[in-house]
Amino acid sequence: MPARTTRQQARQRAIEVFMSSLDRIIPADESVPLKGRLFRDWEDQAADLRRALIPTILEERAALAEEAKVERPGHCPHCGSESVYLEKQTTRPEVLTPDGPAVVEKQHGRCRTCGGSFSPSEP
Repeated sequence: MPARTTRQQARQRAIEVFMSSLDRIIPADESVPLKGRLFRDWEDQAADLRRALIPTILEERAALAEEAKVERPGHCPHCGSESVYLEKQTTRPEVLTPDGPAVVEKQHGRCRTCGGSFSPSEP
């Protein structure tokens, strides 16, 4: 069961999101003034970084899971039949996390026996 991405791609995306957020808080250019004067302002900036980074890491970790993409749908969870197939399209539902929404890709299977649908890539 392959993952949807590689570790290197996942790490690179997380690093890009982090660096983009860090550049807004602490710009590398010394001539750019720092924003915020109060500790509360700095906390808000750190919270913005967390809301950008944590959902990205969760999305990438979900894509790295061995169960993220299946080759065969297995058995129907509704009736147990092996007469199932993978649908061609996938969906990208939004999962709410404490730090903001994360989007994960889901495969879908359908049973020819009972007509039920399911996600074979879900644990």
